[in-house]
Amino acid sequence: MADGIYVSMCGAVARQEQLDAVADNLANAQTRGFKASRPAFEAFLPAAGGYDKSYPASVSTALDLRPGQTTTTGNPLDVLPEDGAFLAVQTRGGAVAYTRDGRIELDADRRLVVGGNAVLSRGGQAIVVPAEYVPEVDANGQVRARLHGPASGRQEEIVLGEIATFQLAGPVERIGASLLRPGAGGQATLVDDGRIRAGEVELGNATGLESAVAMIAAQRSFEASMQAIQTYRRLDERAVEVGRVR
Repeated sequence: MADGIYVSMCGAVARQEQLDAVADNLANAQTRGFKASRPAFEAFLPAAGGYDKSYPASVSTALDLRPGQTTTTGNPLDVLPEDGAFLAVQTRGGAVAYTRDGRIELDADRRLVVGGNAVLSRGGQAIVVPAEYVPEVDANGQVRARLHGPASGRQEEIVLGEIATFQLAGPVERIGASLLRPGAGGQATLVDDGRIRAGEVELGNATGLESAVAMIAAQRSFEASMQAIQTYRRLDERAVEVGRVR
């Protein structure tokens, strides 16, 4: 009965990994720009014959880059790159990361930032807004700024730069709740004519309902595997009792 215990144990471990991924998706259902984890499973035959049984395993967990639901905010600095593109940001450690979280703010140095990370222009530079100017983003990704109030003799509107958008291809890694970077063999390609919708942001692409249903299904499968382990253990104990010399 040992083989049955091992098969059930492999199934329980695989479902536990699925539960971890689904729990993370559920917790971040309302996180702006969050990309869900999708585990992949595979069944393996034993190395030394025994083709009447297979051993399940969670072989990898990939990130689902499909766009999530959107919500309208009316904030001129909330942006949503079209066609599934990503904003490029420079993290506090100096690395470049990519995000669909479009809630842009001004930091203490008057840089445009998302979650404290500087939003990068097409030239790879942070975009800085001069004092007394109020920024906004147009559909072409250009950041324009207007003087707050009348100022005689000064230019009323200036263009500060164009927000860069990128398409991610191949494997990607999560380095934050909504921050990604290309993995081994992955790449980020600058979009030539990226379009941006202002006043909208994207939620996570795993809804609370979807994640809750997936969690219930995974939990039931995990419990079934654990019950199978207990059943095989009882059968083993019974076999020992039957074969014991009295």
